Amino acid sequence: MFLTEKKGNIIENEKDFSGIESKFSLRIPEKPDEDICHLVPGQETSVTDCNFNHTSKTFVVIHGWTVTGMYESWVPKLVKALYNREPDSNVIVLNWLARASLHYTTSAYFTKEVGEDLAAFVDWMEEQFSYSLDNVHLLGYSLGAHVAGIAGSLTSRKINRITGLDPAGPLFEYAEASRRLSPDDAVFVDVLHTFIRGSPDRSIGIQQPVGHIDIYPNGGGFQPGCNLAEALRLIAQKGFQESDQLIKCSHERSIHLFIDSLLYEEKPIMAYRCNSKETFERGLCLSCRKNRCNNLGYEVKRVGNKRISKMYLKTRAYAPYKVFHFQVKVHFFGKLNITKRNEPFLISFYGTKKESEEIPFVMPEISTNKTSSFLHTSSQNQSWRNPEKVDVLLTEWIFFPPKRGRSCRISEM
Repeated sequence: MFLTEKKGNIIENEKDFSGIESKFSLRIPEKPDEDICHLVPGQETSVTDCNFNHTSKTFVVIHGWTVTGMYESWVPKLVKALYNREPDSNVIVLNWLARASLHYTTSAYFTKEVGEDLAAFVDWMEEQFSYSLDNVHLLGYSLGAHVAGIAGSLTSRKINRITGLDPAGPLFEYAEASRRLSPDDAVFVDVLHTFIRGSPDRSIGIQQPVGHIDIYPNGGGFQPGCNLAEALRLIAQKGFQESDQLIKCSHERSIHLFIDSLLYEEKPIMAYRCNSKETFERGLCLSCRKNRCNNLGYEVKRVGNKRISKMYLKTRAYAPYKVFHFQVKVHFFGKLNITKRNEPFLISFYGTKKESEEIPFVMPEISTNKTSSFLHTSSQNQSWRNPEKVDVLLTEWIFFPPKRGRSCRISEM
């Protein structure tokens, strides 16, 4: 192989592709789950035989570590969604199953070699067929995200875009940028973090920002519908054969959120720039001024060349995942200045169209004569953004006996 070093140190001895073990399957819309035709570096006829479209976009889907040695169910779903959005495109699935089904540590080590394989393939397509790297978009999941990063740093010219779908954390959280996905690996790198629970060295997904835009849906931890109670319910219904999928539920949510962005173009999911998850939970970051918000997934907007701060959003447990974000501000008046913590209360909203909604909430901290705020989400863009009436019911005796009718304000972006 003629590519041996990362970050542009390319040794061109002879272009021998015999050492490439990875396979490049060009899928077709009618059979997104089948390896019908393979593009083989060094064999020009394979490109013609597979009907590769030289003028269209090319997506390369890169799977991660697997315990079964087989493609996971999300692969054909993503392939189908990509073709649904870009019918004339080329969707290639990079097959490195043989090396991805080993012990995790070994598979993680092989990401370098697989990245070299992919870089050699991309450079061959550009040199042999004058295929523009402006049309190349790599989508890597878990370990596959780091494969994409290594490949992107090795190509002779920068590829257009890399999307990291919850890049793997173990062995990469503290790795040098040259060994993992980084903003330098493509013209534009966007990343979804959906399973960063726990300490950095034990987190399934990488916790640090590794792209130009890093989005943390639901704070990046357990995703809606992926909790323990749900896992036990599904195991009771379907048996332990489903346990592997349940463990990966939050990890794979990154993929399904990206698929959502392809299928529900009319319902874009919005993410908001914020300094921390805690600040976002208070509803303090729902602004789109000065590029403070952006679309999640396929239609993400490129904002300059500099990496921006982390972005956050909430979703629901199933597709379409979009919810609307509202900031609710509550002000309690009292003769005494009192502060309480973890107090439950209920807010009832009454819209101008006679619709209503009740929000049970536990305020981490609430004080008299002080405005408190929190984030609320709804699957509907409710008309009670400017409510006709608001009731606040304190469900416990905190400052005064339970009563209704305190001050409340709602704002939404």
